[in-house]
Amino acid sequence: MLKGLHHAAISTPDLDRCIRFYTETIGGAVAWEFGWDKGTPAADEFTGVPDSACRAAMLKIGETFLEVFEFSSPQQDARTELRPVHRYGINHICFEVTDIQSEYERLKNAGVPFNTEPMSQEGSTLVYGRDPDGNVVELIEFHA
Repeated sequence: MLKGLHHAAISTPDLDRCIRFYTETIGGAVAWEFGWDKGTPAADEFTGVPDSACRAAMLKIGETFLEVFEFSSPQQDARTELRPVHRYGINHICFEVTDIQSEYERLKNAGVPFNTEPMSQEGSTLVYGRDPDGNVVELIEFHA
């Protein structure tokens, strides 16, 4: 039986920076860290990435988790553009907040770039910003 979403995962070129952003800026906590060395057959088989090696962490944010990976192998191509949200695949992660205006101001003051100020929609207020790697991070506040 499916219980629900446990975590989302992102890959980063700088694990320490990513952890700092999602813990110090967003407010999560490191639940555990892990990784594997190049030449770990089970990891290569599981991920479908030959000769993989990585450092990773599971971050607890509210009642869910965000898994972050920094692969040292295979060699990564540098990101050349910010991925627009209309492209296929997972296009953003969303955090439910209370008092979206103060969270927006806090994160904006911490250097998070946002597309706009928070905007009201039917039953909610939301805003899109980006983490240090350019991943889209949404804040949403639902209204009763």
